[in-house]
Amino acid sequence: METLKYLLLPPLINVVLTLLGGLLWSRMQWLGGLLVVLGLGGLLALATPVASHALRQGLEPPPLAGPGTLGRAQAIVILGGGRDFRAPEFGWGDAPSNITWRRLAYGAHLHRQSGLPILVSGGRVHDEHSAEASLMGAALREVFGVPVRWMEGQSRNTAENARYSAEMLRAANIERIALVSQAWHLPRATTEFERVGLTVIPAPTEFASEPPTGLQGWLPRAYHLNQSTRALHEWLGRGELALRQRLLDR
Repeated sequence: METLKYLLLPPLINVVLTLLGGLLWSRMQWLGGLLVVLGLGGLLALATPVASHALRQGLEPPPLAGPGTLGRAQAIVILGGGRDFRAPEFGWGDAPSNITWRRLAYGAHLHRQSGLPILVSGGRVHDEHSAEASLMGAALREVFGVPVRWMEGQSRNTAENARYSAEMLRAANIERIALVSQAWHLPRATTEFERVGLTVIPAPTEFASEPPTGLQGWLPRAYHLNQSTRALHEWLGRGELALRQRLLDR
């Protein structure tokens, strides 16, 4: 299922549509032309600030109302968002990706406000030497000066983040958590954690910025194509989750 999702995402899907349109051009010109337009035009459209903002904003929950909102939580769970391989500047070998750093910064901020213990969750997606959770723990301790109570290092995706984290938290009699992730990812992550029986207070970070006004908002850029691709990946993930829930309910 994960491989299929990547086949349906830009830029690969756009390349496939364009090539298929070129192959069909001589036999079915109207269909071939349509596929080329969809492939190339879709790629350009998704690279605009307006499109990337619209796709991300539709995924995002509201921010935490304030520090008092965490009063019911018993722990803070920070989800891993990937790693940078062989990052030399910190001396750890690998290091958290930029997405993960944003989550760690917000989790550290919430910890200082509330004093709640932290669980970090992330494993070895490609059989790396160390679990992502260990990199996250090192970053919190050495960069932010924040302690880590639990490190969940088995998970490879959001569903496993939830399952393995819940096992560790229940062993400590914890049922209510503040869950930290990017705003575009958090609704699906919240559903996964609620499915395993935890009560979740969503703690989103990194909200979509408003696109520039005028022509600037429609100029394609690689950065915004990347943001659109992340959003589309999340929309597909939501569809997969809804399908799994529907099959389980039968």
